[in-house]
Amino acid sequence: MTLIHANKLILIGFMGTGKSTVAARLSDRLNLPVVDVDAYIVEKAAQTIPELFEQKGEAYFRQLETEALQHILEADTPVIVATGGGAVLKEENKALMTKYGQVFALTATPEDIIDRVKHDANRPLLQGEVEKRVYDLVEKRKASYLFAHHTVDTSKLSLDEVVNEICKLWQAE
Repeated sequence: MTLIHANKLILIGFMGTGKSTVAARLSDRLNLPVVDVDAYIVEKAAQTIPELFEQKGEAYFRQLETEALQHILEADTPVIVATGGGAVLKEENKALMTKYGQVFALTATPEDIIDRVKHDANRPLLQGEVEKRVYDLVEKRKASYLFAHHTVDTSKLSLDEVVNEICKLWQAE
């Protein structure tokens, strides 16, 4: 597979699959900076994600997400990008990611995701019945991650095992 810009390692996946945690460890291992798209949006908008969802709606947030991805991915700087769980919902975002980098989908079982996110108040899409929302959203979004160049299931692997797998695949390209 020939990539236009192989200097971008992009992590996608449902919330709670470990994108931010894995990105930080990859940064140490590969000596590359990390840009967390959600943190980038929060900084630029000067509002939290729950505030953005509540005050301006999900569509507004998704537009900010696309603008952030475009800015981050079009820069020449080699970087690890940790996307938000819903970044894959727009075809435009998928096209940007595959054009500018190597995309790694992190997956986990719904049970592991629930265990990881059940006490996180910063997840506006999980307000209410967390278990039901996770099962519904995982099912609804599962095909959205299929465009990735690689998939790594984080359910049964330690953080170091996930990072080792990604590094092996990244360096093989």
